Amino acid sequence: MSEANLLVEKNSNGIATITMNRAELHNAFDDKLIAELVKTIQKVDSDKEIRVIVLAAKGKSFSAGADLNWMKKMAGYSWEQNYQDSLQLASLMQTLHDCSKTTVALVQGAAFGGGVGLVACCDIALASEKAQFCLSEVKLGLIPAVISPYVVKAIGERNAKRYFATAERFNAEEAKHMGLIHTIYSLEDFEQKCQSFLSGLIANGPNAVYQAKKLINFVHNQPINEDLIRETAQRIADIRASQEGREGITAFLEKRPANWKGLDL
Repeated sequence: MSEANLLVEKNSNGIATITMNRAELHNAFDDKLIAELVKTIQKVDSDKEIRVIVLAAKGKSFSAGADLNWMKKMAGYSWEQNYQDSLQLASLMQTLHDCSKTTVALVQGAAFGGGVGLVACCDIALASEKAQFCLSEVKLGLIPAVISPYVVKAIGERNAKRYFATAERFNAEEAKHMGLIHTIYSLEDFEQKCQSFLSGLIANGPNAVYQAKKLINFVHNQPINEDLIRETAQRIADIRASQEGREGITAFLEKRPANWKGLDL
């Protein structure tokens, strides 16, 4: 992994922060950075000590999407080369979207093109008031193809039809309204507010958070029938009977913070 392009920091609370570090290029990605991100996300997600994966960026921009030099090179590619190259970017989006751990995007600045895809792939997105977004592909005669499953899922079909076609810029308020981001903070308080949010997140039961994400993935778009009802009842019974579930309920009744450390999860 090239530390010049990507920084990884793990803290004792189980948060791993992956920071894109190409500020001078607005954290645009090329094939090398994509490969590094895939490898790093997979490695962190498999780390049993890690509970939350944070995707952040240095500089004024979160990510400008594809690097211009990379795009120049792609202009001379054959169809097969373009296809294989696109599969690599698709792998990054899928890897981030399919993480077993909770993922949080900290969007301090502009996110364009594939950068919007990265935001959409994360479970939670926090943005500064200065953040700007743009699905700019059609300006270049292209389409936001490999990011589309995640972006459409995040902002909905009608919003996607507009912004895919117009390539308009939209601000953090509009992004929140559409569901691309969850919370907006002032730029001055952004770092402190994000850290406070993360502290609240990891105060929750680690296995409960993990299982809650699995639950959402399972029930999404499932018909509400007897099988689903029994499956969800089984899952809550499993959690209630676990050491973590018993500790959480006991701590609540005793009006004290739960102690998750040392439990058999």
